[in-house]
Amino acid sequence: MNYTYLDFLALFGVGGAHPGGLKLTKQLLAEEKVTKQTSLLDVGCGTGQTSAYIAHHYGCRVHALDCNEIMAEKAQQRFSTLKLPIDVKVGDTESLPFPDASFDMILSESVTSFTNIAATIPEFKRTLRPNGVLLAIETVLEQPISDEEKHQIMTFYRFPQLFTEAEWHTSFIQAGFKQIEMTTYQPSTDQTDEQHAADFTLSADIDEELIDIMEEHEEITRRYEGKIGYRIFRCS
Repeated sequence: MNYTYLDFLALFGVGGAHPGGLKLTKQLLAEEKVTKQTSLLDVGCGTGQTSAYIAHHYGCRVHALDCNEIMAEKAQQRFSTLKLPIDVKVGDTESLPFPDASFDMILSESVTSFTNIAATIPEFKRTLRPNGVLLAIETVLEQPISDEEKHQIMTFYRFPQLFTEAEWHTSFIQAGFKQIEMTTYQPSTDQTDEQHAADFTLSADIDEELIDIMEEHEEITRRYEGKIGYRIFRCS
């Protein structure tokens, strides 16, 4: 089979795969006004690690969405086990299955980069309430690279585009966001924080090809260190 990087994440059931993992998520949310009345959408929820934390810690209304049925199923299993009333949908960020002005906050943890950004960001804006907040942790191109290098990265991750910080900013403005705060995130090399380590919900059959994908991901990460980076975007 021709597995993709996202297939690897789904079949390994990787929770907290985004840069910074659950630890960064906690830090970002601690700076926001999240109450029991907050309606929050976790897009690309994966196995539901973030959604479960938010529902448990804040007691707010959490909606979880993922385009991958395996991920959504694993998220539902997590929520059922923890007895958390989280709504899980299989859906596309480029056409969100929610009415206008549904949410006070949308969380995108290394998700938007994998979509058609020109279609996804306007959908975030549409489904956010006035004064709503989008928090996104996304990949950025830090330095110019060759067309061949760019092609390799985009092909491996199935990125429809690979944006610079300025291009991200332009996309948010064009979608109608008025305030865009951008913070550089530098992944930590500290491996001792077991409390916030990624968790795994393995599928029954793991093909060796998936191990190759994991190793290629690690190799690309090393090779393009300093050229590919991450930003935390807060848009309102």
